[in-house]
Amino acid sequence: MAKQILIVYFTWSGNTRKIANLIHKEIGGTTFEIQPEVPYPSSYNEVVAQAKKEIQAGYKPPLKTKIDHIESYDIIFVGSPNWWSTIAPPIATFLSEYDLSGKTIVPFCTHGGGGKGRMISDIVKLCPKSTILEEFVIYGSGAGDAQAKVSQWLLKIGITQLKR
Repeated sequence: MAKQILIVYFTWSGNTRKIANLIHKEIGGTTFEIQPEVPYPSSYNEVVAQAKKEIQAGYKPPLKTKIDHIESYDIIFVGSPNWWSTIAPPIATFLSEYDLSGKTIVPFCTHGGGGKGRMISDIVKLCPKSTILEEFVIYGSGAGDAQAKVSQWLLKIGITQLKR
């Protein structure tokens, strides 16, 4: 039986959305953008300050969007920008609100120079009963070779053969 794939992501600048769409182009599945009830400020400096406060406080913002029938998905790609060396707070909310036990979680992140930071260990803490596959990490939106990098990663982690 075919594995059901969900690609969830939070994006502020659009970079993580771009990568989510490249993954979707390769393997299909359902894409879902996680949105907080209260949008983040459009000013970079304001969002950086707000994110720092939220992460330090362990705050998980309420989400505007919900996923129906999460149990029907086997593989869940989880995309986030690196904010203060970890996942963005809306991703922490998502991972906390749904029971992802027994699911395969496939993290991907965009960053502005901080790499993956502690994102993966934080995902593992929030999803202790899930299988976590090797992450995809890319600077910004990956420029012109992002699709090739996504394709190589999906092949490396064994997802490509599940294609549509």
